[in-house]
Amino acid sequence: MNLARKRLAQLRALMAAHRLDAYLVPSTDPHGSEYVPDCWQRRPFLSGFTGSAGDLVVARGSAGLWTDGRYFLQAAAELKGSGIKLMKQGVKGTPEIPAWLIAELGSGGVVGADPELLTGRLEAELRAALEPAGLKLKLVEGNLVDRIWADRPPPSQAPIEVLPEAIAGEKVSSKLRRVRASLAAAGAHAHLLTQPDAIAWLFNIRGRDVEHNPVVIAYAVVTADGAALYTDLDKATPELRRALGRAVVLRPYAELGAALGRLARQRPRVWVDTRFANAWVLSRLKGCSFIDAPTPVALLKARKNPVEVAGIREAHRRDGRALVRFLCWLERAVPEGGVSELSAAQRLRELRAEEERFRDESFAPIVGYRDHGAIIHYSATPESDRALAPEGLLLVDSGGQYLDGTTDITRTVLLGGGASDEERDRFTRVLKGHIAIARSRFPAGTAGRQLDAFARRALWEIGLNYNHGTGHGVGAYLSVHEGPQAISPTRCTGVPLEEGNLLSNEPGFYKEGAYGIRIENLVLTVRDDEHSSEECAFLRFETVTLCPIDTRLIDGALLDAGQRRWLDEYHEQVRRELSPRLDAAERAWLERATRPLG
Repeated sequence: MNLARKRLAQLRALMAAHRLDAYLVPSTDPHGSEYVPDCWQRRPFLSGFTGSAGDLVVARGSAGLWTDGRYFLQAAAELKGSGIKLMKQGVKGTPEIPAWLIAELGSGGVVGADPELLTGRLEAELRAALEPAGLKLKLVEGNLVDRIWADRPPPSQAPIEVLPEAIAGEKVSSKLRRVRASLAAAGAHAHLLTQPDAIAWLFNIRGRDVEHNPVVIAYAVVTADGAALYTDLDKATPELRRALGRAVVLRPYAELGAALGRLARQRPRVWVDTRFANAWVLSRLKGCSFIDAPTPVALLKARKNPVEVAGIREAHRRDGRALVRFLCWLERAVPEGGVSELSAAQRLRELRAEEERFRDESFAPIVGYRDHGAIIHYSATPESDRALAPEGLLLVDSGGQYLDGTTDITRTVLLGGGASDEERDRFTRVLKGHIAIARSRFPAGTAGRQLDAFARRALWEIGLNYNHGTGHGVGAYLSVHEGPQAISPTRCTGVPLEEGNLLSNEPGFYKEGAYGIRIENLVLTVRDDEHSSEECAFLRFETVTLCPIDTRLIDGALLDAGQRRWLDEYHEQVRRELSPRLDAAERAWLERATRPLG
């Protein structure tokens, strides 16, 4: 952490040169991304905190890092000795960033920020909060952290890949027609897209610009009679140019500003989402009128088409085979010794890589043994890596990127010995919440946040909870976190769940210093024919993840007959779908792991 202190001192020297009393270092990038390329990992470089979410604010004599409950334990460990105070978002007594700045700087203070990293929405909110208190927000072009980052990684040069229509399920021309219909209905003349996953979906392209997320760093502009894609043209292959044809014009990434300036001179009405579009981009559209709303691509992308749904199901069969092979190997290998958190994660990756159409992991795997499992987004390092012993709980959260689908699964397994009564109680209550979501039937128009409490009820009954949402949207060979749908009181924006939505179902429980429990499957939202009528359409979830849930951790007395039946039927499905794909030893293991509860 002396390194973090040194880097903070270097940044403060630059702040003084620019007459800044504080400087914002958000975790995002110019596209408002959750997961950012290595070349834009400024907050981890400066602070040492490596979680995917967290905003750093550096003042002349102090610094704070704001992150959510998924990362409290991890951030506390990684910030130790840095001089940066952990600010726990959502915890009573934790000030929001503007209030902290006002208290730290007082009237007359100047707060600096990179306009490419400050969304239009956040810029407006900060000005509204700071200016009445006598503070000034100063946008400084040219990121200050980059000036002290001597060995900053270069941007990815991986070529842009074309996603075949046989995988995507829809032509680019068809997708553009649907977007243009939305623009016409809203009275918009142009649409600026800033989010790489939306752009990847719209143009049927994939890339390797962000680790584990098959996206391309790009902007796009769609009008009634044209579409332009702004990206690194060195990565544009002849195949890409042929695929896009005359429907999409390719332009250099650096030309976006000038192109937006030309567009602005026409004074059009532009559809843009200021939650993601940055202040630098919006400044180039000065004089335009805005439709400030989520991109229509978000809802289109979230409704998986029949081809995507078929691919998702098949990808999960392959992923399930890899997981069963891994769990079978784990049961045998741990007692023999020599297995650690890191080596277990590596073995799981190797098994996935043997599957057809595997491209990458969908995120850095979380393999947490004993108390490491209580760190919700724990990531083992050579320094923290722990040997696995044939006792205690192991939490494994992982996923794969396949050409036809993205997976995300968590299993908590008993490595040996016996679980404590408390562990079995907590595991079973988490399972009850998981089953409650899996069995949910709800009228069309229901938002995911309306279902979230069902997953928590069994824990709430004994005064317990978990500090994350129950479910997030998942892409189709795209980002493992996708909106706008979610089963969460915070991530969900109120958008109703729709047929074709793919979400996670992942309640959990975490006891600091002891163990972590999470059970996660992915579910497809489908029509509920049994309950639907002419008066009211109903929806339900179809579980697509295929992998046993560890019955050794279940307290059967806590499950009712319906919950037992759900688990037995799920295990029967897992056995039926995966057994033909396994060898004799693996089939025998699966038979034992999926025995009915009785």
